[in-house]
Amino acid sequence: MKQHTVVDSPYGPLTLVADDGVLCGLYMAGQRHRPAEETFGPREDDPLFDEPAEQLRAYFAGELKEFTLELRLRGTPFQRAVWDQLTRIPYGETRSYGQLADALGNPGASRAVGLANGKNPVGIIVPCHRVVGSDGSLTGYGGGLDRKQRLLDFEQGAALF
Repeated sequence: MKQHTVVDSPYGPLTLVADDGVLCGLYMAGQRHRPAEETFGPREDDPLFDEPAEQLRAYFAGELKEFTLELRLRGTPFQRAVWDQLTRIPYGETRSYGQLADALGNPGASRAVGLANGKNPVGIIVPCHRVVGSDGSLTGYGGGLDRKQRLLDFEQGAALF
């Protein structure tokens, strides 16, 4: 059974979605590929959201660099492999789509990596914002390029201290 809650963040409200008590979604307002609200289940202030909300608070305060939450990510095996690679990008660093494709053992799959990256259901926690173009330029981000730049600037600034 799905349920959701909404938490505040410096990047706008974040909708947290759980399926049978396990976090399966984190969506920003206006996010591309955001599922329809009716698929999130009822809005609940359930204690199961306390730990994700606390880890997000610590992340935005610059106190947490790696999330340690149980996640239930639904996607194809390739998408899940890409999302796993995203969690390996260190805080404050970036990787290109090509570098991720290489890490997956499929150097020609950078476009497919980009598509999988865009379908990440748990943004920020699975840090798809850390992926950039091969020349270091900002490329698509479901939460918008402005948010992506702000998240990268935040992490890179916080990583210095």
